Amino acid sequence: MTLTTQFYTMLSMIGMGALFGASLDTYNRFLNRSNRKRWLVFINDVLFWIFQALAIFYILFSVNFGELRFYIFIALLCGFAGYQALLKQSFLHILEKLIHFFISLYVFFVKMIKKLIYSPIKWLVILLITLLVSIAKGLYACISFLWKVVYSILGWAIKLVWRPLWWIVKGIWNLLPNHLTKRVEKLYNKMAGIGAVYIKKIYRVIDKVKKRFKK
Repeated sequence: MTLTTQFYTMLSMIGMGALFGASLDTYNRFLNRSNRKRWLVFINDVLFWIFQALAIFYILFSVNFGELRFYIFIALLCGFAGYQALLKQSFLHILEKLIHFFISLYVFFVKMIKKLIYSPIKWLVILLITLLVSIAKGLYACISFLWKVVYSILGWAIKLVWRPLWWIVKGIWNLLPNHLTKRVEKLYNKMAGIGAVYIKKIYRVIDKVKKRFKK
């Protein structure tokens, strides 16, 4: 290994030692150990140390093809100690400023999205639902009114037609023999009872449909 390679190796390891110190402080800042479960902290620690070892070995391999020397560990300790003594407080201050900046930026974008996208869409949906409900109520009122008009017209028409027919049927009925009229009355009573039951069921279904439609 040449002197130039050794010099570059020393500088890179000192830099990696300082970078390791900064990475460790950043990792501890975001990990929040007191609020984490122990097994999760253990897994994160193992992954962190593996990543740091791979990063240091990659830089070492890039500089001197992975040759280990005793002074490499000394350089790492010097870089880490230099970071702790000279750069730690400044780095933590800058890190906190960056964290607050990105949090403020995130809150700003969330508010902008709510005001420019979410709120207009929400009010547009509410407006459409209100319009649909109003149209449905108007249609229901129109249909109810038309049904009442048609029902009243049909009622008068039926009365006008039914009264002459009733007089004719009543006259024919009086001319029939008694044994035949009694049989017809029994059959009529049976059919009327069955029809009344079905008519009640139909009216119940219609009432339920009306109540749900009104809601």
